[in-house]
Amino acid sequence: MKSRYQMFAAYNAWCNERLYEATAKVPDSEYRADRGVFFKSLHGTLNHLLVADRIWMRRFTGAGAMPPGLNAILFDSFEDLRAARRSQDVLINRYIDGLDQEKLTGMFRYKTVTTPQKTIEQPLAPALDHFFNHQTHHRGQAHALLTAIGGNDAAPSFDLLILQRETGMGLGSIS
Repeated sequence: MKSRYQMFAAYNAWCNERLYEATAKVPDSEYRADRGVFFKSLHGTLNHLLVADRIWMRRFTGAGAMPPGLNAILFDSFEDLRAARRSQDVLINRYIDGLDQEKLTGMFRYKTVTTPQKTIEQPLAPALDHFFNHQTHHRGQAHALLTAIGGNDAAPSFDLLILQRETGMGLGSIS
């Protein structure tokens, strides 16, 4: 089971590098334009991805600052946001590497952002499934924005199979 989450953590970082590389080519006015998506712009969507990762990592580890809200703009500068994204991906990979079967199948507790008076208790593995799925969901929105801004050639492929073929991850048996 751990190898599966290591693959998803690696996939997350790999996709983020590809996403930020493509986004770096977008003019700032297009990057910040309100396009009617949930977090308004490509800039807002990328900030939300970092916000959500920080919230979940705080839940998982108890470390790190809690962002002020789901739509917070943590970094106005694209380059600062990119650096923070890379640092966050390192933390995610380290956290996943430190898990064992007991932790993965164990329970954990956390409070939600929207109803902080409520404590949730659930197994860790399904929470990790949500964590990585949430990233994929919003990266898909960012991908759609890149395509809308620059056409199909502006957005890289995020197919998991490409990472698997490049690295061999996930091509063997799942342990």
